[in-house]
Amino acid sequence: MYIAPFDTTSYSTTTQSPNPSWTYGQKVDATPAGKDWLAGESAGWKVYSTAEMDKSNLNKLLNSGVLPRPMSLVSTISEDGVENLAPFSWFNTVTNYPPVISFAINHNATGSLKDTTANLKNGQGFAVNIISEAFVENANASGVDASPEFDEWALSGLTKEKCVQIRASRVKESAFSMECELYKSIDITHPVTGEHNSTLILAHVKYFHVRKDMLTSRGAVDLTKFKPVARVGDISYARVGDTYKIPVPSWAQEEGKFQEALKTLASP
Repeated sequence: MYIAPFDTTSYSTTTQSPNPSWTYGQKVDATPAGKDWLAGESAGWKVYSTAEMDKSNLNKLLNSGVLPRPMSLVSTISEDGVENLAPFSWFNTVTNYPPVISFAINHNATGSLKDTTANLKNGQGFAVNIISEAFVENANASGVDASPEFDEWALSGLTKEKCVQIRASRVKESAFSMECELYKSIDITHPVTGEHNSTLILAHVKYFHVRKDMLTSRGAVDLTKFKPVARVGDISYARVGDTYKIPVPSWAQEEGKFQEALKTLASP
């Protein structure tokens, strides 16, 4: 199968939304694209009972259906001073005040804790580093299922950089790193079998490390420069493409339009 080379000239631009003329209450089939989308319903639906699915198929559906998922590299350190580096795509923000992020760690096939899980609970702190296109291969290499004494940092070719407060290093190549302390660790157990196969980590961000050239004049991170990567199922990564802006409706500003739309929908 032919795979085209990576297009290094591509970058994100801001476009109109898919249906900029959309009005409140308008049905999906009001546009050609909407009709095409709904035409797929003729094939019917396949309903899966998770109680009857094996772990492999559960993982396949979740990883390919819940996407895109942001990617991060989590750098930790053991009580003995051994540093570990591992990529995670079961990762996202939780709240901005206090700044809390989350990521989930699936345990090894044997049920034992991964190095990262053990390190996260030792009170030494850890860094969560966002992955950009320029070093995605480096980050991916750190996911090797090696023994605890193996040095993922050396294999990845990434550079350790000191943090402000914690002992663990952050990834110097990452333009956006978060220096964290453990907020809460939640063991996820199967509600029927009682199996403990994963751990949810809630991390309190104590310091942000952001490269100055990534910041806009308004203090936000510039997506076109940042070029973060995402996971989209199996072993596939994705780049962030064109964006479009859709404002969240304001009741105070749009109440009249809301009421008018409801009247139109109620009329025969």
